[in-house]
Amino acid sequence: MKKVFFIILGLFLLLIVVSILLVMLQKTIPIGDRVALIRIEGVITDSRETTEELKEYVKNPSIKAIVLRIDSPGGAVAPSQEIYEEVRKAVAKKKVLVSMGSVAASGGYYIASPATRIIANPGTLTGSIGVIMEIPNIEGLMNKLGIKTEVVKSGKHKDIASIFRGIGKEEREILQGVLDNVHTQFIKAVAEGRKMLPSDVEKIADGRVFTGEQALKAGLIDELGNLEDAVQAAAKLSGIKGEPVIVSKKERFSLIDLIREGVPEELTDIIPTVKLKYLYRP
Repeated sequence: MKKVFFIILGLFLLLIVVSILLVMLQKTIPIGDRVALIRIEGVITDSRETTEELKEYVKNPSIKAIVLRIDSPGGAVAPSQEIYEEVRKAVAKKKVLVSMGSVAASGGYYIASPATRIIANPGTLTGSIGVIMEIPNIEGLMNKLGIKTEVVKSGKHKDIASIFRGIGKEEREILQGVLDNVHTQFIKAVAEGRKMLPSDVEKIADGRVFTGEQALKAGLIDELGNLEDAVQAAAKLSGIKGEPVIVSKKERFSLIDLIREGVPEELTDIIPTVKLKYLYRP
């Protein structure tokens, strides 16, 4: 019985010590003066982690503002649109600022456009408002190797954009119509996010890339500066006094991520064959 008593007493004392440490920690770190930092780096292939972080920080009352650090050439259309929507929702509740790194182009700019304020370095590459679909054509190689494919399909265009043959005139018109529609969605999203006229966005939405200085003149960003400037601006806009505490999640690694890092994007793009992308390729 004595042994059980001492175990319970030890756990009780430990609980008291932990409680005291938590109180001291709260006094050291001001709960109400925090800025969340979300990093979006590399090609955008999935939106889940970023959207979950945004939702979490929006719900957290101790987070007064959010800074998105974007260093991405863009990526797949759907994930870019999903992140855009979550940024737009977050802006309605908290200040969301964007800090652009080396590249924040195409899909990288798409997700930045609805932010409260966009800050870029003078030499940041951004813009590239456009859509691209890259379809490998290995018909010549197949012919040289004497390899043929047999296709059984339920509709005339079921194998549209097959890598085993070229694209016919009618197919090209269909695919161009798809790209034009997605391009229009991009223009509309930027116009709404930046509070610009769609006609003004359309004039510069031909895929061209801008430096930070050029983007400022074109109205695509709000000011020039680095990540520290964005954090300070977020603190000021959200009413934080003094030096803000930055909250950021640690990077998550998985075996799949490591495999993806080691495989050239040109190879991963082959499957699936057709992939719409808001992507800037230097």
